[in-house]
Amino acid sequence: MEKIFEILEDIIPGEDYENSTSLVDDNILDSFAVLSLVTALEDEYGIMISPSELVPANFNSAAAILEMVNRLSEE
Repeated sequence: MEKIFEILEDIIPGEDYENSTSLVDDNILDSFAVLSLVTALEDEYGIMISPSELVPANFNSAAAILEMVNRLSEE
């Protein structure tokens, strides 16, 4: 989880990523930030995030992002 926090902090510093559950819904992560996040996650974890995964539910919290990464890592 710490690596997810680091990646998020690199993209948009200063947010409370540990407690936020609506990063996309509250426009903390806009479309450009999500694309930057996708690239960073793919590079860091060696996964491929398909367009079908680009839904708010997968990016609204650090926990949701980690869950998606873990699921895609198993495929």
